[in-house]
Amino acid sequence: MARVFSPLDEELELLPGSLTPRLLDDVIHLAAWMPYLKAAQMLMRMRGVAVSEATVRRQTQTQGAAYVATQTAEVTRIEKELPDPPAGPEKQLLSVDGAMVPLVGGVWAEVKTLALGEIEEPVMEGGEPHVHARELSYFSRLTDSDTFARLALVETHRRGVEKAGKVIAVTDGAEWEQGFIDYHRPDAERVLDFPHAVEYLGRIGGAIWGPETPTTMQWIAAQNKRLKHQGPAEMVVELRTLVAEHPETPDLSGWVAYLEKREAHMQYPVYQAQGWPIGSGAVESGNKLVVEARLKGSGMHWAREHVNPMLGLRNAVCNDRWDEAWSQMCQLRRRQVQQSRQRRRERRRMTLKVPPLVASQVVVDTSPQQTAAPLVEAITAAAASPEPRVETRSGKPWRPAADHPWRRYPSCLPSHRDRGTGAKK
Repeated sequence: MARVFSPLDEELELLPGSLTPRLLDDVIHLAAWMPYLKAAQMLMRMRGVAVSEATVRRQTQTQGAAYVATQTAEVTRIEKELPDPPAGPEKQLLSVDGAMVPLVGGVWAEVKTLALGEIEEPVMEGGEPHVHARELSYFSRLTDSDTFARLALVETHRRGVEKAGKVIAVTDGAEWEQGFIDYHRPDAERVLDFPHAVEYLGRIGGAIWGPETPTTMQWIAAQNKRLKHQGPAEMVVELRTLVAEHPETPDLSGWVAYLEKREAHMQYPVYQAQGWPIGSGAVESGNKLVVEARLKGSGMHWAREHVNPMLGLRNAVCNDRWDEAWSQMCQLRRRQVQQSRQRRRERRRMTLKVPPLVASQVVVDTSPQQTAAPLVEAITAAAASPEPRVETRSGKPWRPAADHPWRRYPSCLPSHRDRGTGAKK
């Protein structure tokens, strides 16, 4: 049987498949939070509808890919039209980081995540000021750093990063993260995540006095306090001295060089006086919430092409934008379906317009001197000729017999005639 569709489906703008729009919304929303099989079980429990795990997986991947395509198209539009961005907050947090996810074949790949938020006033916790951010939103993709910086424009433009009063970029100091900041807000105040700096101090102390020995722990605590309240200048001088005194530790110079290179990003007394955050907890929590909670379940291994569709859906639910994102997904899917149907119509139209030729209609000379002109003329003539009437031996047009199966269908029964007289009602 040939592939067909209902005109009413097109008129009602329904998506392909056997699920109603509401059920499709529900099952994909569930699949954005939990494994596909669990989503199918939850749909059965809550709505009494049985859907296979394969259907949940296929529909989720399709809709997720549609959302990723919609966001990518929006990036292209922004780059082309250069619309005026909205106003950002007075103080905005920007933080980027990576998290590893398992792929098929035992391979691990880094998913990059952007976290944006509005910086609140400091609050005292445990006798020290702590700075938090509200209105957090995320953008995640499995791609290279340059492509990620470009695609994240859809979120930085929406959140008004370009027009924010002050942007505080807290990162772990990776080179690709500095390139990201240069792309979106080169004048941002760059802060090295304080726990990350302390982690390097732990490596240095452990290499010299042994891991977690009393001497190491005492030295780390002293450096921690000095760095937070006095800055990195004196600490860096002491670290250089330690490198000179311990040439037998080859990794020591590399760790100290890492901190020296980022000395300008460790001015923690200044940052705290300004009410800025000194930790990248917002994006690290985003890694756990957006990426790891759904993509690092027990036994999970993802095909690379399926990671970004799921990340797009995770961004939608974690940013509390599901209804908006769902509308965009469905609009794109409807356009894709309409375009596919239009292409099929065109193919059918061409098939009916140019019927297949038979040997009695065209005789082609296959000699090298013969051109394609006679064949083209024959095709044109065959297409222009009217369809022959099907006639019987008596010369009259053919009609189905009274007992022909065609006449048994309800649409062909004489229910519209008066059975007694045969006259029309």
